[in-house]
This record gives sequence, structure tokens and C-alpha cells, in this order.
Amino acid sequence: MTATYSSDHTALLIVDPYNDFMSEGGKLYEAIKPTADASGLFGNLRQIIPSARRAGVRVFVVPHHRSHEGDFDGWQHINMFQEAGLSTKAFEVDTWGGEFNPEFGPQKGDVIIKEHWAQSGFANTDLDAQLKQHGIQKIILVGLIANSCIESTARFGMELGYHVTLIKDATAAFSHEGMQAAAINAPMYAHAILSTRELLDQRPFAS
Repeated sequence: MTATYSSDHTALLIVDPYNDFMSEGGKLYEAIKPTADASGLFGNLRQIIPSARRAGVRVFVVPHHRSHEGDFDGWQHINMFQEAGLSTKAFEVDTWGGEFNPEFGPQKGDVIIKEHWAQSGFANTDLDAQLKQHGIQKIILVGLIANSCIESTARFGMELGYHVTLIKDATAAFSHEGMQAAAINAPMYAHAILSTRELLDQRPFAS
């Protein structure tokens, strides 16, 4: 699958770039490290994110809800990931792990979206409104996790009418099976599935 992009109508979505995921010592860093190493996640993000900014492609940071005490008290249908997070307190507010990774997180001029509670960056956030206000028609997704937040956000974006691009080597998961599941499902909703090199060979990313 191929696509064309313009800086005026394309956005790079960086999903969940927290220290707990992306920094050594983070609560979930070791859990994603095997698939991150296999995909080349960190090295590829180091190419994609600066290239997008140089090209004038607006960057949107799509963060997961940060853990607070009592977050899910009284909830009827807490999901498995939310329940697992009760003990780990991943992305805990007012902690280093709940801060954005300084290398992959937002910079001046980026748009920081309201935190999503579960998996989709669109559900119960302002992502759709912000994309529309910035004239975005095509979204490129990188970050974490391939078969949960990336897939859910991408599927929702497709349903809303956005052109969706997945960068298959700029993501990771909690297992190799999770990466395989994401790869199997991707053609059902993504308009383009590219490697980092394939993306950077496209205008306006190509220098």
C-alpha cells in the first residue's frame, strides 16, 4: 500500500510516549523491550519524529490516562489493562514514570491531546476536534502499544474518515504474539502500512 502526504493535511500521532514505557527504569520498559528491540522502535522514532517536524508535519501527542489514587472506584466495567495497572500504577501522576520521555515526548508547537482512559486516543478525548481544527486528513501512528492503543486509535480514526498510516517498525507490544496480532489485523483498517524507510522516502519527509 502506498500513499502521498502533504505537510498541511498530515499529522504524526505519537501514542503514549511516557518514561514508564520509553525510558530505561520505567515500569513497563522491560515488558516492551524485546519487541521494541526487534522492531527498532527507538532508533526509528529518532528518525521519524525529527523528520516530521522538519517537514512541517504537525505532531500530536496522544497520552494514556495517568494513574491517580481511586481512579476506578465504583466503576462497573474496568478493563483488564486498567485492572492490571492498579498495582503497578503505570504512568502515575507526579512521578518520573508519568512524565513524557524527553526525547520522544512533546516539544513546543506540538499538540497534546487529552488523556485517553482505555485504548483509543479518540474515545472521550479532543483528538478528533483538534485534528479537524488543524485541517488534518491523514494520520500516521507511532508509539505504543501495537495491538492495543495504536490499533484502537487507528481503527477509530478510520471510522471517522481519516486516512490511516501505520509504521510497522515504530511500535512495540508486550509480546511477539501481540506484534503478530497487530500485523494480521492492520490491513483491515489501515490505508497504508509502511516501514520507517518507506515513510521517510515519501514527500514531505524526504530531505
